[in-house]
Amino acid sequence: MSIKTPATLDEWNAAGADFLPGLLGMRFTKVEPDEVVATLEVRRALGAWNGYLHAGTVTSLADTCCGYGTVRNLPAGASGFTTVELKSNMIGTARDGHVICSARPIHKGRTTQVWDAEVRRDNDNSVIAYFRNTQMILWPKG
Repeated sequence: MSIKTPATLDEWNAAGADFLPGLLGMRFTKVEPDEVVATLEVRRALGAWNGYLHAGTVTSLADTCCGYGTVRNLPAGASGFTTVELKSNMIGTARDGHVICSARPIHKGRTTQVWDAEVRRDNDNSVIAYFRNTQMILWPKG
């Protein structure tokens, strides 16, 4: 099974609508070979019991941006990818408004891709998380 790469932003957003990106409310505004950008509204359902945005929400947003970037850059003949390592450094948080994630590749190879992402609050542009993600490129068996 291979992944069909969406061609438009509407197609990228529709691709995740019935999965975690849609459940969390991620909205992609850019999916290009060298940058992926998505926004997310901070709301109670995405927070921890203390009222702050849950670290799992932030990590899911960043991982998804890196994943969409990997799909956008899959080598010809590859059948897909899977995350093999991720690291998040939470240095802030949000209680309301929107957060914006921007992901950029630092390595686009035939067997792995490595992406860095930043998640920021939109109201003051302060960073709430830095993220690094390594994806393993999958190839058809046979």
